[in-house]
Amino acid sequence: MSKPVVKVQNLKRYFKQYKKEAGLKGTLKSLFKREHFDIKAVDDISFTIEKGEKVGFIGPNSAGKTTTLKMLSGILYPSDGIIEVLGYKPFKRKKEFLKKIGLVLGQRSQLWWDLPAMEGFVLNKEIYEMNDKTFKTQVEYLSEMLDAKDILDIPVRKLSLGQRMKCELLAALLHKPEVVFLDEPTIGLDIVVQKKIREFFLDLNKKHENTILLTSHYMDDVQELCDRLIIINKGGLVFDGAIDNLIKEYASHKNLKFIFNKKVLKKDLSQYGDVIDYDGAGFSATLSVDRKVHTKIAGDVLAKFPVDDLDVSEVSLEDIIGNIFKS
Repeated sequence: MSKPVVKVQNLKRYFKQYKKEAGLKGTLKSLFKREHFDIKAVDDISFTIEKGEKVGFIGPNSAGKTTTLKMLSGILYPSDGIIEVLGYKPFKRKKEFLKKIGLVLGQRSQLWWDLPAMEGFVLNKEIYEMNDKTFKTQVEYLSEMLDAKDILDIPVRKLSLGQRMKCELLAALLHKPEVVFLDEPTIGLDIVVQKKIREFFLDLNKKHENTILLTSHYMDDVQELCDRLIIINKGGLVFDGAIDNLIKEYASHKNLKFIFNKKVLKKDLSQYGDVIDYDGAGFSATLSVDRKVHTKIAGDVLAKFPVDDLDVSEVSLEDIIGNIFKS
């Protein structure tokens, strides 16, 4: 059996936070005695990721997602536990390891603001010791895939947010990393650019079998890109498995949307399930029903009311994950 690309075992990362009372008295007091407490950003999580997997790393704000990615890429040192990526200990920052990973932080830039993106690519070429032929081939391939050929020689500060993000991705992937860490890569982008970037990563994974670990608050990113989810909350692991398994485990209901030929009263429908949407005129309604009996309920409604159309759907991934966080 092949060795996993990413191995995390009992990983912890705590940050020490100091307290200080308000005012001059509190300031003077803190000079002699400082109270502190630990913030458990990541608290004893374990998982492995195999070569070529596309994994969504999901959690609310301050759940520990970015902290974990920074440990996996070697930016942060773990407080405790075992962490390996491609057989390396990331925090040692070995040259061989850094050549095999790519990191994209959606809210931070690695390109120079006043220089064209191509200038940054040339610098990365030297840092990663790429030969001229490989560099040229990669720039042409990635710029074609990202539809960025016409913007490489424009100063970064003059690019739109979507154009800058494309250049950031190109810079991070120029050296053909085996593992790609993506932290909110589509944040703030319009839906057209988001879709383009998702298609790009799907194609990249299919051609090169990169291992991708993605954090995002956009569930479209997660559903279209990832086969597996790792969910953390308050630093701890909540779920690790396929998206289909998450739906089966946490979504106990299905939604039945009916379109009627004639008006149907809401109170008449409520006996079959929870009416979560009703158009007011009585010509359409959506029921939330137990997934174990949803076919029977659909049949009962079809038999009793003038149904013109029926749509059966799962509860949205966003709602499922939201309910997990709340509970």
